[in-house]
Amino acid sequence: MLHKGNGPVTLFCAAPPRNHRKRGILIISVVAALSPLTQAARMDDIYAMPGHLIRRLQQISVSVFTERMRDLGQTLTSPQFATLAALEAKPGIDQATLAGMIAHDRATIGGVVERLEGKGLVERRQNPADRRAKVLSLTTNGARLLAELRPVVTQLQADILPGLTQEERHEFVRLAAKVALAGNDFARAPLVMPDKKPQGSTD
Repeated sequence: MLHKGNGPVTLFCAAPPRNHRKRGILIISVVAALSPLTQAARMDDIYAMPGHLIRRLQQISVSVFTERMRDLGQTLTSPQFATLAALEAKPGIDQATLAGMIAHDRATIGGVVERLEGKGLVERRQNPADRRAKVLSLTTNGARLLAELRPVVTQLQADILPGLTQEERHEFVRLAAKVALAGNDFARAPLVMPDKKPQGSTD
């Protein structure tokens, strides 16, 4: 057995079984034991990774939005708010178009619409151009709620980015928008505006 008490690696050499000795096989078990200092350095690498930071910022964003809605007695989620805003901007669109406008999975956008419909904020109507399809629009209550919540959602954006000055927030948003645009084609649910190809596409 070889042991390096101060080093990062400990080696244990087990005596090979008799049948293995004949073949000249030596069994070595290597256990890598990282020092606490090395472990901390590796975690610092993780904490500085963009993917890790983006995930943490997403957690902060959801928490702030949910808490603010709860304070107002609302159960609206961020994707639901985006849906209301999209239908105000483009009334009469179908679910697939809506999903593209807010960069949401097509497979789950139906659940978002159903919950808003259940709250009386969105209605589905038959598409005059295609009786097999449904189009979406805001109800009167949906339009009213959107108007009430829009200034609240605008104000809470600063709380999503604490610790930054106004100038730094503008720069953060500029860079984040640049990255989102450049990487749009890699997204599971890319942003697609009506009658346009996905943002960031070079085709």
